[in-house]
Amino acid sequence: MPAGLHPYLNFDGSTREALEFYGAALGGTPSFSTYGEFGALPADHPDAGRVMHGALEVTDLIKVYSADILEGMSPGPFIVGTNVSLALMGDDEELLRGAFEKLAEGGEIGMPLQKQVWGDVYGQVRDRFGIEWQVNISTPAGEDDGPEAID
Repeated sequence: MPAGLHPYLNFDGSTREALEFYGAALGGTPSFSTYGEFGALPADHPDAGRVMHGALEVTDLIKVYSADILEGMSPGPFIVGTNVSLALMGDDEELLRGAFEKLAEGGEIGMPLQKQVWGDVYGQVRDRFGIEWQVNISTPAGEDDGPEAID
């Protein structure tokens, strides 16, 4: 999959409701994975049922992704209006790593690029203009080990 740029919306517990609403408005059916399903939280944790990743893929060009944030995930309190980031996603590792490194220049890395529980390499950065970016490098099927974190 070539690299693409998609909006990523964060909510404080209402991701499922929001993506179902957007799906009805835009004509698509969202899919959801929870923190518990990914093993990011124990099944008995109160937040295990919150959405770790929601996807609404209406067409090749209309895609919206979303998640419920957990306490301590963001640098400050959850504020409606500041809960949108831009997500670069795809399997073009050279392009996506290069973009992450360049976006980090004069900015702040929130999470370095590193292998995640879902199998891809992922990181977050706030650029020097205050824009939040997520970079997800898809791991080709059958590959177990991904690149290590970058500084």
